[in-house]
Amino acid sequence: MNKYLLYPGCSMESSAKAYMESMNTILEPLDLHFEEIDDWNCCGATEYLGINLIPAYSLIARNLALASKQKNGTRTVVAPCSACYLNLAKADHYMDERPALGEKVNEALAAGGLHYVPGTLDVRHLIDILVYDVGLEKIRNAVVRPLTGLKVVPYMGCMLPRPDYQHRWSDHEHPTELDDLLRALGADVIDYPLTTSCCGGHMTQIGPETAFELIRRLVADADERGAQMMVTVCPMCQMNVDAYQNEMNNFFSTDYHMPILFFTQLMGLAFGREPKELGIGAELVNSRNALAHIGVEVPVTQEPAAPRKKDEGLPMPRRWTKHEDRKEAVK
Repeated sequence: MNKYLLYPGCSMESSAKAYMESMNTILEPLDLHFEEIDDWNCCGATEYLGINLIPAYSLIARNLALASKQKNGTRTVVAPCSACYLNLAKADHYMDERPALGEKVNEALAAGGLHYVPGTLDVRHLIDILVYDVGLEKIRNAVVRPLTGLKVVPYMGCMLPRPDYQHRWSDHEHPTELDDLLRALGADVIDYPLTTSCCGGHMTQIGPETAFELIRRLVADADERGAQMMVTVCPMCQMNVDAYQNEMNNFFSTDYHMPILFFTQLMGLAFGREPKELGIGAELVNSRNALAHIGVEVPVTQEPAAPRKKDEGLPMPRRWTKHEDRKEAVK
């Protein structure tokens, strides 16, 4: 059994719960054991680093310090979330490259009785472990329900392959790891030049017009190439394309319906697990029609709730349109 330390990150227990559920179903067939880091904390996502470097890197490095105390036969930390992976890798890299930064971070960690020596751990993303440690042959051998006939575009997102401090990826602009894994599952993988293009990140909150355009480019290109589904490795990418696709359609007066699932959900299906076990059906842009192409029936778990009236509960978010002076609040 191959053991690793797991840094799950906040999204895996909330917006990306389906990612966590589906990841857990593929561990046993692949003889993997993930041990969660005790008392881990949020990595700060992407915003905190833009405010103050010392507390931001101290927040991230606390997780590395805890993991270094917990390592027992393994020095590899697995981060399924792309933002978490990038933050952990950056903290490890910059504490080594900039000794003054590392010293200040360790001064902060000392307040909690912790210390981290950069380079102590290997920080790796889940798909890196699956492709390069487990191997595509072992994954292929675990497939009992090939995804033959399912046309997918692989979407890696922008945070995973860049910057590549440890030279882990096949290519910074068009990495092939997700393509190769999906082919091992039997899926029909469509070439997708936008695989590392940005989904907008938190621009959905800061500048929705910019975010909608970035999401539109991704979805429109996948649709034009004949994809039935987008597949991603990143919780932020999944949430933006899924949760904001309807708003994007409203903004541009388009009618795209492009589901996006995590690659672990497709691995679970290929390994013979049922959609409900993998969190499939919880996505907002449902994957029911796409998965019907491979004979998978996704049960209807919950019908969308009717919009609340304004005088009930919390105010609803503003809906953006491209008309009416570019902004219009939905009553």
